Amino acid sequence: MSMNTFGHLFRVTTWGESHGPALGATVDGCPPGVPIDAAMIQHWLDKRKPGQNKYTTQRREADEVKILSGVFEGQTTGTPIQLMIENTDQRSKDYGDIMDKFRPGHADITYWQKYGIRDYRGGGRSSARETAARVAAGGLAREAIKAMAPNVKIKGYMTQMGPHGINRANIDWDQIDQNPFWTPDAQAADDWADYLDGLRKSGSSVGAVIEVVAKGVPAGLGAPIYGKLDTDLAAAMMSINAVKGVEIGDGMAAAALTGEANADEISMGPDGPEYSSNHAGGILGGISTGQDLVVRFAVKPTSSILTTRKTITKSGQAAEIITKGRHDPCVGIRAVPVGEAMMACVILDHLLLHRGQIGENRGPIG
Repeated sequence: MSMNTFGHLFRVTTWGESHGPALGATVDGCPPGVPIDAAMIQHWLDKRKPGQNKYTTQRREADEVKILSGVFEGQTTGTPIQLMIENTDQRSKDYGDIMDKFRPGHADITYWQKYGIRDYRGGGRSSARETAARVAAGGLAREAIKAMAPNVKIKGYMTQMGPHGINRANIDWDQIDQNPFWTPDAQAADDWADYLDGLRKSGSSVGAVIEVVAKGVPAGLGAPIYGKLDTDLAAAMMSINAVKGVEIGDGMAAAALTGEANADEISMGPDGPEYSSNHAGGILGGISTGQDLVVRFAVKPTSSILTTRKTITKSGQAAEIITKGRHDPCVGIRAVPVGEAMMACVILDHLLLHRGQIGENRGPIG
């Protein structure tokens, strides 16, 4: 299986399976001299790890990260950094009944058609368990960003669960860390708790929309045509398990606007250009404007449900299937720290690309 690496200069290769002995990431291209230790990365992994409340899978994993290489005396050396997370709570027996059946909505059937072999234990490589490695790499990226662009702040949160969205008039950023859904709307969190509890008890699931914002990103990141910042952001978010749609700024809603409504008017402020709005999501022509980067992605409902579904076997025979095991009723909850991690990796990658080609921005204004 190829294509397990993303990034240009800051390159992340993830490895491992859901029910294997371990998974992790090999990170190449991290600048030397970045202060780092396992606790700095663990902080972000703890936000993603399973079993923290009744609204996520009850698989109990410590998700303890170990740094095996690339760090000496508390600093990165500039050589490849190996991050490892051991699997400690696999229950492979839960998947014995689906050895020869394809789960609807899962990658089982496509992996089999492509490779002629699949790890049916939790989906193997197609499992969202792989995202733990991304979060570890994202934690490393955040520390490198601090050294290069200390004003950058990244925050993700849920804006919609199923048909129920937040009321943006209720947004309180301090609420994000105060509820199990990573949402800035306390009322929505209360409503979602009852809604998801009902779905969870019935054995069903639901999708979600996640928004990730990066503040303090300098103007000039990204390149025209094939090196666009929004191209890499969209690809990064789309690569997350269960993601089926990505928007930058207003995204699909921009199609309903007129040119006058959509254009973010520009004026000169005391510290440089200022914009009247941010319909573009902080990116014009593939290059950052200095405004907030705004990315939104939609996560489909978890396909592993307790409702009987029709399927076929590897021999093509009709069958029925119920997916047992421990699964998230809304996988979007734990997708929030994953989205943040991917934002961090892409921003660091483009900071390094910009420094390599341009250094400092060459077009002063004012």
